[in-house]
Amino acid sequence: MSLIRNVRAVATALVVFASFTARAQVQASLVAADTSVQRGHSLTVALRLDQQPTWHTYWISSGTGYPTSLHWGLPAGWTPGPIQWPVPTVIRDANGNITGNGYEGIVELPVTLTPAGNLKPGEHVTLEAQAKWLMCSDICIPGQANVTLTLPVSLGTPQPDEAVRAELARMPMPEPTTGWKLAAARHGKNVTLQLSGAGTLESPHFFSEVGFIQYDQPQTAFNSDGSLTLTLPISDDAEAATSKLLGVLAYTDKKGMHRGLQIDVPFGSSATAASAAAAGPTTRAPGSASTPSGSSSGATIGGLFATLVSALLGGLILNLMPCVFPVLGIKIVGFVNQSGNERRKVTLHGVAFTLGVLVSFWALAGVLAALRAGGAQLGWGFQLQSPAFVFCLAVVMLIFALSLSGVFEFGLSAMGTGSKLQTKDGYAGTFFTGVLATVVATPCSAPFLAPALGAALTLPTAQAFLVFSAIGIGLSSPYLLLSIFPRAVKLLPRPGRWMETFKQLMAFPLYATVGYLIWVLDGQVRESGLLMTLLGLTVIAMAVWLYGRYSSPGVNSRHSRFGLVGALAMLVLGLQLGWPRPAAASDVTWEPWSIERVQQLRGENRPIYVDFTARWCATCQANKKLVFSSDEIKRYFRTRNVATLRADWTNSDPRITAELAKWNRSAVPFNLVYVRTQSEPKVLPEVLTPSIVLRAFEP
Repeated sequence: MSLIRNVRAVATALVVFASFTARAQVQASLVAADTSVQRGHSLTVALRLDQQPTWHTYWISSGTGYPTSLHWGLPAGWTPGPIQWPVPTVIRDANGNITGNGYEGIVELPVTLTPAGNLKPGEHVTLEAQAKWLMCSDICIPGQANVTLTLPVSLGTPQPDEAVRAELARMPMPEPTTGWKLAAARHGKNVTLQLSGAGTLESPHFFSEVGFIQYDQPQTAFNSDGSLTLTLPISDDAEAATSKLLGVLAYTDKKGMHRGLQIDVPFGSSATAASAAAAGPTTRAPGSASTPSGSSSGATIGGLFATLVSALLGGLILNLMPCVFPVLGIKIVGFVNQSGNERRKVTLHGVAFTLGVLVSFWALAGVLAALRAGGAQLGWGFQLQSPAFVFCLAVVMLIFALSLSGVFEFGLSAMGTGSKLQTKDGYAGTFFTGVLATVVATPCSAPFLAPALGAALTLPTAQAFLVFSAIGIGLSSPYLLLSIFPRAVKLLPRPGRWMETFKQLMAFPLYATVGYLIWVLDGQVRESGLLMTLLGLTVIAMAVWLYGRYSSPGVNSRHSRFGLVGALAMLVLGLQLGWPRPAAASDVTWEPWSIERVQQLRGENRPIYVDFTARWCATCQANKKLVFSSDEIKRYFRTRNVATLRADWTNSDPRITAELAKWNRSAVPFNLVYVRTQSEPKVLPEVLTPSIVLRAFEP
């Protein structure tokens, strides 16, 4: 019994010490927007947290930590509302890794209180609450404080406290989405959120209130013609039955201020906040807004229209490429010769040629749609959140950019075949000439098909077919127009060196796209993984150069075969070298920590590693990823029979609290190493590396 009392005494002392330490870094107080209380009028109060530099507390959906809470002790008849959470910010550690969602500096957490109905003027009321929070910097410390506020009861209109109201006004509270059109949809492991109709949002970032979106993964944003499309990765712990997207979309306004929109939209539907407001808001915390669902699809229509325009322009640009442009006039002359200069027959040949182009693009769209359907069944992740897909897209873009730069040429043999088929008579020959034009244009200028390829892998099938149709119309429209107006051939600019210059110029946007995709990969793989990706792309570029060097006209067949085989070998090597691999999961087996288990293992003369940790401790999570995913650490622990114990302090545990107090600690991470030759364990620093851990086991 005396041991239990001692443990409780030490635990109580440590709680007091931890609270004192936490209050030294976070000053908590209770403030009111009015200087008095009136019967029949609600009162806005706020928990004010003044945080020291480098320290932060957490939002309602915190990531690794846990949110601030208030436990009220109010007079009889008073009713508190929920905390109205300001727009959070992304919390990062010293290495730039996202560790949670929260607040830095001074933050006000408003709450609406409903007074009792029996208030009498001249009285005073005391409002009490116990505030609890988690504050983190390099370490994390749970904190708490009892906050009170005494106000007089008066008659008449409430008198505002101007200073407090000014502080509250500076806090960025989530705003309603009035005027915006919203739509949300789930696609495998991602969610697409679309907003349009009310302006442009800079630096958008979505915070999920229920943890449905993975907080520490990159979010892809695309702005086009006043429409914003966000691709959000779904959390591995997300509830499968979740039916809507709920949270806050933070952004930076034109004045550089941090602001946010309250998002509440069902999946698979769209909503127009302005028109749906009459339906009445859903039940939410005061100060927030809801977005009822509707049937409008305006957000997707706007984005699809922009994609179709881009596809049409891309098809037109295909005609300017060196392997396509010179045959424009030849095709039209062939139409005229076959039809005996009869205008109607010339036009029908143009229509047949256009149908050949469109059917070819529809076939391409169908193949890609089938691949996408098969990929979905196999669990492929064809989104930018998939490192493998990002890497493959970067490889494709790099190869086509090098082609445009003149390192090698696509489509030379196809052009020769096309010139033979175009001499065939009849509409069937013209139709297949359109097919061959697509075959020629596709490899020669395939980089311009990248948006369509992306659409085929991400858009619904019907919309993907529309995009490919737009490209086909863009490619075939000059032929169709020249068949209707054959004399316009004279207006075309003459082929010349400008075409080669134009082609090479078009390579640089693709190089920029490769750079962007590498930046995306930087947030998805470890540092060593990114280095291997860069080396792999370099080897692939060399493979393309080797192919171009030995496949150019005039090279003998033996050298050509050498170039082809060598290029294929280097391509495989580059793909193998740069392929992004997921970080290896830790296979260290952890036992629950206890004093008795430590004593038992010490009696067995085994080395012991004890990890005092918590799920809300960002530094703890970083240590786990860095140290316990190390093959060297796992191999050492396995070969030396190291016992690994974990003291999980996620929830309050007086035994762990007492053990921390024994070592004059009030926070985690805290790590101990017991070696056979020493009676006392070694204390490790808060931030770990594999070498630090391994050195600790040395005698």
